[in-house]
Amino acid sequence: MGSHILAIDQGTTGTRAILFHRSGRVAGQAYQELSQHFPKPGWVEHDPEEIWRSTVRVIGQAARHAGIKLSSVEAIGITNQRETTVLWDKRSGRPLYRAIVWQDRRTSDICRGLKPREPDVRTVTGLVLDPYFSGTKLTWLIRHVPVVSRAIRAGRAAFGTVDSWLLWKLTGGAVHATDVTNASRTLLYDLRRWRWSRPMMKMLGVPGSILPDVLPSGSHFGETARLAFLPSGIPIRGIAGDQQAALYGQGCVSAGSAKNTYGTGCFLLMQTGRRFVRSSAGLITTAACDDLGHPAYALEGSVFIAGAAVQWLRDGLKIIKTASETEKLARSVKDTGGVYFVPAFVGLGAPYWNPEARGLICGLTRGSGRAHLARAALESIAFQSQEVLEAMRRDSGIGLRSLQVDGGATKNDFLLQFQADLTGVSVVRPKIVETTALGAAQLAGVGIGMWSQKDLQRMRGTDKRFFPRWTDKERTMAMKRWRAAVARTLLIP
Repeated sequence: MGSHILAIDQGTTGTRAILFHRSGRVAGQAYQELSQHFPKPGWVEHDPEEIWRSTVRVIGQAARHAGIKLSSVEAIGITNQRETTVLWDKRSGRPLYRAIVWQDRRTSDICRGLKPREPDVRTVTGLVLDPYFSGTKLTWLIRHVPVVSRAIRAGRAAFGTVDSWLLWKLTGGAVHATDVTNASRTLLYDLRRWRWSRPMMKMLGVPGSILPDVLPSGSHFGETARLAFLPSGIPIRGIAGDQQAALYGQGCVSAGSAKNTYGTGCFLLMQTGRRFVRSSAGLITTAACDDLGHPAYALEGSVFIAGAAVQWLRDGLKIIKTASETEKLARSVKDTGGVYFVPAFVGLGAPYWNPEARGLICGLTRGSGRAHLARAALESIAFQSQEVLEAMRRDSGIGLRSLQVDGGATKNDFLLQFQADLTGVSVVRPKIVETTALGAAQLAGVGIGMWSQKDLQRMRGTDKRFFPRWTDKERTMAMKRWRAAVARTLLIP
């Protein structure tokens, strides 16, 4: 009998594997960064084969770190960057094109042309017409990549978000499926009827033959097969998009509970249970799951660039060597010196949904230095999150008492204290900040009966709580100045 759950967390900037012992402790983990491809301005792509190779590599590294054999893995949970679109040939198993990443904005023109249909789109899918989602990426691929249209006509093409691609590879090509949380991000899924929408498929020109089967997040998705590095027969027992997996990992499985994940982007989700809440404040309605992995609803606000802004300081401007440097730099100055950084590199997400906005740094003087810019980058993450939180309060009518947080950037105490000051509620960091992987593991563990709900509660715990220090007036003025900076990005042609 196995003693470990393997969580595969395939994200935008890299791939992580974590092995959880049946006791709930982390036995071993490994991470590998992923190459980012930018063929044209606003375009972002990944290599699906690199995604798979990185997955294979980190699984092996995690096992070596844990000092165990992979034969001890009893089940696998998968969580993934969501809207990223992969098309592959079902016969050869090879990608038909690079994966188009959720950040990619090449389908802005397609979305503008469909804008008159947006009310219908929102009613059916809960989403807005934005290049963020998978559906228009598929439309673009079908229109512009001849090998894709030929494969579709020949009945060989398969579409999936990254979870589907990994599932296909793990099962030796036996299973073409996804879960409801990933399906709900495609612009092709009827969120009220829990099935693919024929009207949306027709509108976007996407044939049903390429779509995966859709199952609840806590389902049996298949078993490993034909792999050199993993034994055959290990069940894949849970799949959820990264943000919904984090929601589950934080224990937000009932209406009114909420969390914010700080990663490449920033994502705030609030569970609404069985109630489909249509937003009037710039949010989207999406699928989530209850305590047993059954379908539920949530409100979501998406910030496209959060931790990626710090990555840009490192890789683009080269003013820092590591992301962790930003905390010390931010604390070295009393404020940003009037500098505001709006990282709208790929447009603005919730609550603006403006794909034409572009990044902006304003308020610079001769006295501005890299410390001010590093602090402004961290503050921008909190400012963007606060705008989403305010929209969520308006839509739901619920005022949060605290905000659960997770993701790599939550290691930064300066960021979380600033978030608490700006939000006016306590910000709670869990003991395991990689709750995306934790949620995937917990879905799998519950699915095979390894863990009970009490076990899951024991695995979750608080590392540190950050309490707000600002007055309401200070929060109001800070948000007023931030919105003035955002307004400038919306004026850039």
